[in-house]
Amino acid sequence: MTVTMRPVAIGADTKAVLLAAAGMFLWALLLGVWKYRQIATSESHFAHRYVDIAHRAALLYSFALLLIATFVQLSGWSELVNLLAAGAMTLYFYSAVGSYALHGWRRDTDNQFRDPVPGTHAFMITLIVAEIGAWLVLVAGFLDRQVF
Repeated sequence: MTVTMRPVAIGADTKAVLLAAAGMFLWALLLGVWKYRQIATSESHFAHRYVDIAHRAALLYSFALLLIATFVQLSGWSELVNLLAAGAMTLYFYSAVGSYALHGWRRDTDNQFRDPVPGTHAFMITLIVAEIGAWLVLVAGFLDRQVF
């Protein structure tokens, strides 16, 4: 018996999010190497708090991007709307991990909100609005196409 595999048709918007997920997962793996190195060489056998946070966040965001890709693929909105929504979340996910990694590299704090740099709270407000708003757009697109 021969099994013929049909290619799965996915949109360019979904492909973009899947590539972002792949990139984030690779980044998580590389951050894991850095974290391991710090654990292995420090007297306390702990990595810097923000190296640990960057590693964990990148792992979680890589899987969150897979969830987002699923909703993009199943959305009833246009590729542009899906790309803008998913792109906003992706931008903030990557920015957050980059910020955590920078703090880990600098070893400048164990709490970025204790003495925040100018713009930290404004960034957090835009992150909250963009991530929640973009997610609701994708959920609405899913509901539009798959439920109603």
